[in-house]
Amino acid sequence: MKSSLKYAMLMENHKPYIAMLLVQFIYAGMALFAKAAISKGMNPYVFVVYRQAFATITLAPFAFFFKSKETSLSYNLIWKIFFISLFGLTMSLNLYSVAIKYTTATFAAATTNTIPVLTLIIAVCLRMESISVRKLPGFAKVLGSVISLSGALVFAFVKGPTINFMNWYPSTHNQTTDTAIKNHPVEEWIKGCFIMLSGNTAWSMWLVLQGCILKQYPDKLRLITLQCFFSCIQSAIWAIAAERNP
Repeated sequence: MKSSLKYAMLMENHKPYIAMLLVQFIYAGMALFAKAAISKGMNPYVFVVYRQAFATITLAPFAFFFKSKETSLSYNLIWKIFFISLFGLTMSLNLYSVAIKYTTATFAAATTNTIPVLTLIIAVCLRMESISVRKLPGFAKVLGSVISLSGALVFAFVKGPTINFMNWYPSTHNQTTDTAIKNHPVEEWIKGCFIMLSGNTAWSMWLVLQGCILKQYPDKLRLITLQCFFSCIQSAIWAIAAERNP
């Protein structure tokens, strides 16, 4: 009885960490599915529309039946949710889908490690978070950020295609063991890296702004459902403008 109670308390205390691990697995799976769909010829902008439509339809029943608090939406708040959906979900997902066309699913999953780093930098710059390296939490944030960023950089420079100005060993030029990476020209790889970084920056900004919106509208399920709905409409307009073939 005591052991089961301790286990239940342990699970309750570590619920956020378990949820975050689950989210990372989902990110990795989404990278694989997105790469597979886009590699087969699906337009990346259209893919985002389907993705957001499916998310809205899936979340809507949960948001309706499991509302946490009675909260009202003002016009000012609706516009705020609309704009963070535009600069967060819509922009980041469309940039992500375009970038994955020029890189690989493994690279896309690896670069998500830059999101915590960018989020921390943005939060500190906006004075929404402070860091003290003399205290354990602050030191852990800095160390974790350095490790995450190092992992993404190592993957980009070591596993990526050879860049001319870094070609210190000419005999190994253009030799790589990863067929998927080898099929991408250097120009496409560099373009994909920059677009992916831009998408991750937009996603990090969206994460930071969530804290401000949640203070005004604490119903998390309805908030994310509204954002997916707005993002679906915005992405549809983006897709119509980019892809003229119905």
